[in-house]
Amino acid sequence: MTGLIAFVFVLSIVVTVHELGHFLAARACGVAIDCFSIGFGPKIVSWRDKTGVEWRIASIPLGGYVRFSGDDNAASVPDGGDLAILKSEIAAREGEAAVSRYYHFKPVWQRAFIAVAGPMANFVLAIVLFAALMMTLGEYRHPATVDRVPADGAAAAAGFKPGDLITKADGRRIKNFEDVGRYVILRSGLPIDFTVKRGDQTLHLVATPVQVEIVDKINGRMKVGRLSIENRSPSYHYRSSVWRAIPDATVEVWDQIGTIGFYLGRLVTGQISADQISGVIGIGHAVGAMANATTVDAPNFETLLLRFFVGQMIMVATLSVSIGFMNLLPIPVLDGGHLVMYAYEAIAKRPLKAEFQAAGFRAGLALILGFMLFAAWNDLHRYDVFKFIGGLFS
Repeated sequence: MTGLIAFVFVLSIVVTVHELGHFLAARACGVAIDCFSIGFGPKIVSWRDKTGVEWRIASIPLGGYVRFSGDDNAASVPDGGDLAILKSEIAAREGEAAVSRYYHFKPVWQRAFIAVAGPMANFVLAIVLFAALMMTLGEYRHPATVDRVPADGAAAAAGFKPGDLITKADGRRIKNFEDVGRYVILRSGLPIDFTVKRGDQTLHLVATPVQVEIVDKINGRMKVGRLSIENRSPSYHYRSSVWRAIPDATVEVWDQIGTIGFYLGRLVTGQISADQISGVIGIGHAVGAMANATTVDAPNFETLLLRFFVGQMIMVATLSVSIGFMNLLPIPVLDGGHLVMYAYEAIAKRPLKAEFQAAGFRAGLALILGFMLFAAWNDLHRYDVFKFIGGLFS
């Protein structure tokens, strides 16, 4: 029950903020809006504001949506593909002046701004949450020193020795031992050029992480890159100042975006297996595991609530980055697909033909649904659901 509540809580915040980004951008551009819904399905309660927008809370609390006037489908393509017909209907019903208030007749730069505002809202949400956590709670880190090097590991083969201080990885600055782990985890099979300080010497050691399978409390069974070095130094507490919180959080979000992009690049080029892709089931498991891990030993109800809230804010920020990035992919149905079409319209001085748009959105929808099914299959394997079911009959 805790996991289910946490999943609904996290997903609702992330998707609602995404849609709110579209909504606020549309408002700024003077677009007529019919409805903003928190949740899907039949409405539980609704009201209209002074601009005529219907605000509703629906019965299925798994996100939300904003519907612009004149949008007859989720792809924002006029039904029938004929803007001229839509324009004449609006003019006949509300007058010629009303046409300019409708989304489809806004300048292309405004439509692009509205499309990109959803993912940007996700990134801003993540930055704000990470900044608040860094400024209030901070985090425990370890210096990037090597205290033990197992003889049979990739680090030993590369020449690492106890006492080494790692300062860079492929030219990228390493500030703590946790940075090393984050960099190595997605680079199994790839040589990494480490800059190492050994006494008064600066060395370059090239190590290739090996792929191992681990069981993570939050993400389940995972295949990760491992260097085989250990750090036993005492941790130190780092907390961002008021002035450093936003820059630190922005760097964290940018690093996460880069990590997602790097992973997808390796996936598309066939360098890593697609069996690590996770979907809604994996997200739900991770959110629930975080909720359980942060509340299991709470001494009282107040502490339990505080830990639950902090843990879920971390999940909201992390998932918000992922949702923002994925929505910018150039796939029809997603915001990135809209941006590609608007770029075409800006260059060609005319919109893509409605039949091509509709075909693209159908193909994009099929691709997204296929991806979701594939990710769900992976999740069922990762959490040994099939083994459990098989065990019931063995």
